[in-house]
Amino acid sequence: MAADASLFKKTATEILVLLKSEAVSPLDLLDTLEARIAEVDGAVNALPTLCFERARDNAKATMAKPVGERGMLAGMPVAIKDLDPVAGVRTTWGSPIYQDFVPERSDCLVETLEANEAIVYAKSNTPEFGAGANTFNEVFGATVNPWDTSKSCAGSSGGSAVALATGQAWMASGSDLGGSLRNPASFCSIVGFRPSPGRVAHGAGGPGSYPPDLLGIPGQPLSVAGPMARNVPDVALMLDAMVGDHPADPISLPRARESYVEAVAARKLPRKVAFSRDLGITPVHPEVAAICEIAAKRFEDMGCIVEEAHPDFTDIQDIFQTWRAISFYVGKKLLLDNHRDLLKPEVIWNIERAAELTVDDFARVEIARGRYLARAVTFFEEYDLLVCPATIVPPYPVEKRFVEKLGDYTFSNYVEWLSIAYAITLTGHPAMSVPAGFTQDGLPVGLQIVGGPRGEADLLSAANLYEEATGFADLVPIDPRAPKA
Repeated sequence: MAADASLFKKTATEILVLLKSEAVSPLDLLDTLEARIAEVDGAVNALPTLCFERARDNAKATMAKPVGERGMLAGMPVAIKDLDPVAGVRTTWGSPIYQDFVPERSDCLVETLEANEAIVYAKSNTPEFGAGANTFNEVFGATVNPWDTSKSCAGSSGGSAVALATGQAWMASGSDLGGSLRNPASFCSIVGFRPSPGRVAHGAGGPGSYPPDLLGIPGQPLSVAGPMARNVPDVALMLDAMVGDHPADPISLPRARESYVEAVAARKLPRKVAFSRDLGITPVHPEVAAICEIAAKRFEDMGCIVEEAHPDFTDIQDIFQTWRAISFYVGKKLLLDNHRDLLKPEVIWNIERAAELTVDDFARVEIARGRYLARAVTFFEEYDLLVCPATIVPPYPVEKRFVEKLGDYTFSNYVEWLSIAYAITLTGHPAMSVPAGFTQDGLPVGLQIVGGPRGEADLLSAANLYEEATGFADLVPIDPRAPKA
């Protein structure tokens, strides 16, 4: 068959049916993606590193097996964020320090996907070490928003989001600490899913996965990996292929008995939904707040009780900023010592901030975090879901490193504008961004939907019902669009 331009428009779920019936082969899909990347990626810079030779070798190995013995994804191509090592493939973390690094072994996330017969064909662009919600770096440059190529695609999983929105991927991996799955999904009108910590094994591998001065630290309770796709059923399909325990990640969880594809098909409607314009912690652009409020009412139209409410998140900044600084110090202190001149200023600031912290500071935020978690658990005893904006602004000019100010409020650092996302990170609850609508300028806005503790199945089921009611998933993929004159 070779390249077929009609295939990139299909959903991952549709592609899997074709694979399992042998109507298409993994090699056909790779040919299709290679042609699509050649056609559109020059305008957006989503997938700067390609590995089609490796992918075709793995595809042939999959095709050598009887169809019934192929893994869960049966040869589905998957793009991997450039924060996750892939054996034998250039992996840079968006940093000039590692612009020529080629790992000997993959991150455990990649090993799990490949064990389920995912075919890795590309690495997606990311800001340096995933720091910041605008996808640019000194190795590959900036990735731009396909809805308006003068705008940011957010980050740090921006390359994955753009590849999906432009038909260069059916599935892509992302990771999330301060909203790195949810922010680019919001800016690109696709779906990004942040699972509970431990649900997806991540951040570790065998010898040769990571260079010696950049530690792959497993078992982190805040930074997670998760799936990105164009719609909710495809996200559920990819999540099924990502979950499960792995010996390299000590907090990884066993696979649940029910699949997430089955959970979506169950069509379970939430009983009671809480909506908040701002979670009580941040300014929000008025147009974004209005679009998300209209989107939240979709649940009311479906028969849910919708009330304005949110947990008490007032101490979010102290807890999150302290935790983030500590994690940067632990994972990247050697980089500061050995390569300071090659690090971007935001990364230097984050590492150095931890040097000012004391044991008393750590004790204070740990006590506060325990109380914070307890308040969230109590809140979700009453509400099945919490919905709010996924990001507080529409896509902004790509030249801006980050959002410095909104209205009369000036943010204190380069990540504070992401508070509405990382307030949820600290709860440990699963969350996702789904399309909510578009501004008057035609720019995407995402709705953040948060589930209860370990509530991935119910969250995906509810999000699928919401998505069906909106029809927004049918709007992608698109060809990149130049800014309006």
